[in-house]
Amino acid sequence: MTGSKVGAFLKKYTMVIALIAVIIFFYFSTDGQILVPQNISNLISQNGYVFVLATGMLLCILTGGNIDLAVGSVVCFAGGCGAIMMDKNIHPLVACIAMLVIGLLIGMWQGFWIAYVKVPPFIATLAGMFAFRGLSNVVMGGFAISLSEEHAQQGAFLQVFGGGAKCYIPDFIGSDEKFNLTCMLLGVIIAAVYVVITLVGRIRAKSQGYKVDKLVPTLVKMVVIAALIVWMAWMLAQYKGIPTILLWIAGILLVYGYITKKTTFGRNLYAVGGNEKATRLSGIDTRKVFFTAYANMGLLAGLAGIVNIARYMSAQPTYGQGYEMDAIAACFIGGASAYGGIGSVGGVVLGASLLGIINQGMSIMGMNANYQKVVKGIVLLLAILFDVLGKKKKK
Repeated sequence: MTGSKVGAFLKKYTMVIALIAVIIFFYFSTDGQILVPQNISNLISQNGYVFVLATGMLLCILTGGNIDLAVGSVVCFAGGCGAIMMDKNIHPLVACIAMLVIGLLIGMWQGFWIAYVKVPPFIATLAGMFAFRGLSNVVMGGFAISLSEEHAQQGAFLQVFGGGAKCYIPDFIGSDEKFNLTCMLLGVIIAAVYVVITLVGRIRAKSQGYKVDKLVPTLVKMVVIAALIVWMAWMLAQYKGIPTILLWIAGILLVYGYITKKTTFGRNLYAVGGNEKATRLSGIDTRKVFFTAYANMGLLAGLAGIVNIARYMSAQPTYGQGYEMDAIAACFIGGASAYGGIGSVGGVVLGASLLGIINQGMSIMGMNANYQKVVKGIVLLLAILFDVLGKKKKK
């Protein structure tokens, strides 16, 4: 492999290499505790909101490095409204729809000011951050609102969205409480489906005359990912099985992965981030692109509100603080460009995973919370530095 090929490989897989290095570091630093099945399951549950919010944040960042500072407050406000409704014995389904609608309306509100009035996204969402944090305190009266597993409807809500002791997919096949056969079988099936889709897609693309990657690297990547899926299923099977929050995360990632890669709107996001003026002159309504990106962000903030109150089995006026920073960091660490036009849902998965592993590893080590913030800040700065230096080299 020549020097140029090595450089291209390292550039393409920098975050993957970093993720592996971080896992190895914390594996030895925590005496293997970071890869205990229970900790892997907890990692997914604790960082569910990061995956959801970072997916929406990616759309905003693609439009030109823009961000949404209000998402943490929107998560709190939407979640608080939903918890109040369920506390008043309104059906959880109605409450969930209300939380999604609240998030969507807030996203549309902010998208209107950004897209059509041309208020800078930083200012518009900063105003939203203050406003909806204040409204969260108003609607909840400054008090926490608890949800109970013992309550039939609330218990079902918690189970579906990843809260309480029963928020796992039951084992429909085996009877061994120490190993979930349903989880293991699903992992094998998903890995097999991934392999088939990858091979069929490559064959189809080649037959249609499209340029495809070389066979050996494709096979290696495919085998590694399939093996990772099976390994993850095996680990989760040893601790209660698949957390229900994982199904929501997977669904969001698949839907938005398709949107960004296969739809006109997705292509427009990248075009606007690459050169907004040229995109507008080509006949694309860039205002609509901005508006839709922020509306989607609001919708996913509403979903994160649902996930958040399920995870903590309550709503509080302080929930959601710093969530916007976790989402932004996950995107940039995952390779999204601070200038816009570059980024992927796959990168979001890597960034959110890396961030979650760093948080959990430092917590297991007993590191002071303040130093944890220092480490996350340094990791984010390094990720941005790679982007900036890459832009300079191209110039």
